Amino acid sequence: MVRAVDAVTGGTIEWEEHLAGSAAVDAGHSPLPAATVQSIRQNRVGIKGPLQTPIGGGWRSVNVSIRQALDLYVSLRPVMSLPGPSKARYEGVDVVVVRENTEGLYSGREHETVPGVVEALKIVTRDASERIVRYAFEYARANGRQKITVSHKQSIMPLSDGLFLDAARGVAADFPFTEVEYVGLDNLVMELALDPHQFDTIVLGNLDGDVVSDLCAGLVGGLGMVPGANIGTQFALFEAVHGTAPDIAGKGIANPLALILSAELMLLHVGEREAAHRLRAGVDRLLTDGSVLTGDLGGTATTEELTDALLEAL
Repeated sequence: MVRAVDAVTGGTIEWEEHLAGSAAVDAGHSPLPAATVQSIRQNRVGIKGPLQTPIGGGWRSVNVSIRQALDLYVSLRPVMSLPGPSKARYEGVDVVVVRENTEGLYSGREHETVPGVVEALKIVTRDASERIVRYAFEYARANGRQKITVSHKQSIMPLSDGLFLDAARGVAADFPFTEVEYVGLDNLVMELALDPHQFDTIVLGNLDGDVVSDLCAGLVGGLGMVPGANIGTQFALFEAVHGTAPDIAGKGIANPLALILSAELMLLHVGEREAAHRLRAGVDRLLTDGSVLTGDLGGTATTEELTDALLEAL
């Protein structure tokens, strides 16, 4: 990712590297060192690799901790079909998933009430609901998108999702020229599987958005092809949407395109539009040619070989 961004920006970006997650713990630090958070606060923008969270113990998700510490309330995941060979079941997909990123069931408030019984709290506030829906509408208007789908599960959670839905209707009234629909979560995932082309921009709560964004990634070839951004009022942190892959760590065979496409979003965010467009065009040429691909895309190239080919395409 760094090599590709340096290529399209002429090496004008200064990179600060900081640890988080298991790498930080292995180096004798906390999972989220204060210096890492301070660097993002100071620079206002960052990009990170996937961070591993131990299953069933260890430490709380560093991803969640960063989002809450910096109030990165938007998870933005544009999902677009890419050219060339892929395992995608559809062509021409262009869906943006806007996910609330700081509350819901991911608030981290859970406890064992009595042995064998765990209670998790789903936190939903009007303020957070309104600002994520407003972001979705403003994003759609700024990017020429025509329709907003608000997804919910009000039938099962009439208070929490009812509040989210009521807040969304209030915000929608401020955007009379944008089409809006309100779709139950179960119906949404079925319709996405049947025909994703009927959707444009989808806004959801935290847990729902996490699941739906990964489902959408599957429509265009998998998590290795989809970028992501965490955006707040002051700070932004960009990331590939996939998690870690300890079984191939250090082998040099991972697909770097999701992180490289996340860097495209980062360049757009900081106003480097020409560099961002060059980066996307290079990825498109690389995939259209199709001769240098990593294993998940049906090829045999290493991460470095794919990056070399991308630099040639640039």
